[in-house]
Amino acid sequence: MLRLSEGVAEKAQRSPRLWPLRREQWLLLFCLSALTGLAWLALRRLASDMATPGGMAEMAMAGMPMPWGFGEAVLMFVMWVVMMIGMMLPSAMPMLLMYQLMLRKRLPNAQRHWALSLFCLAYVLVWSGFSLLATLLQWGLEQLALLSPEMRGSPALGAGLLLAAGAYQLLPTKAACLERCRGPLHFLLAYWSPGVGGGWRMGLAHGLYCLGCCWMLMGLLFVGGVMNLLWIAMIGGYVLLEKTLPGGRWFSRLGGLLLIGWGVFLLLA
Repeated sequence: MLRLSEGVAEKAQRSPRLWPLRREQWLLLFCLSALTGLAWLALRRLASDMATPGGMAEMAMAGMPMPWGFGEAVLMFVMWVVMMIGMMLPSAMPMLLMYQLMLRKRLPNAQRHWALSLFCLAYVLVWSGFSLLATLLQWGLEQLALLSPEMRGSPALGAGLLLAAGAYQLLPTKAACLERCRGPLHFLLAYWSPGVGGGWRMGLAHGLYCLGCCWMLMGLLFVGGVMNLLWIAMIGGYVLLEKTLPGGRWFSRLGGLLLIGWGVFLLLA
């Protein structure tokens, strides 16, 4: 695991604390919370539209083929992007608040707003790329008849995903990515890039570490149902706890063991 140099560690000790929040940070927190809420409302609407008469879910339940045209593909991609925003943005809030705080002493007012916006945009771009891959994976699974009308994988697929996600939770790669996601101040000091463009570069770096931390957990959406809102909320809540609890690394490993046990149970059932 990459360790901070002694100079960076000394800077971390002298850096301002995140709490209590300043007025500008409260405004950012409100905007991020509102965006998360809108994402969940949009996700609920998308799930409802797919379940309407003549929708994709009804066609699947009737045993009808579901060829994806351009419209269906765009709809599924948008669904994945909205889902990722609703699930991942809450866990990114501490990083964004800390970045905003550090920008106050490094950039003029207008420039720091641009830097923060580029950081957020780069972060969303990373997860949008993942959403495109997830959409292609979903299309492939549907063509192989491995998904139910609720977009839930077959028992064998579900068991395989559980075992894979559980094993990944125990790997050093997972621990390294999680460590960078759990320490906003350490990440920003270690990967600081000056200027407005630095927001874009750091947003990409943070997004990639976040993706490395959580991509296998997102695969579990095919276990409980891609449009199962309760299951989506449970995975998003787990990600948030994993990144914010004091014992997050042990929480992550415990989750991995439970996922492996669940996968084994499905294989033996």
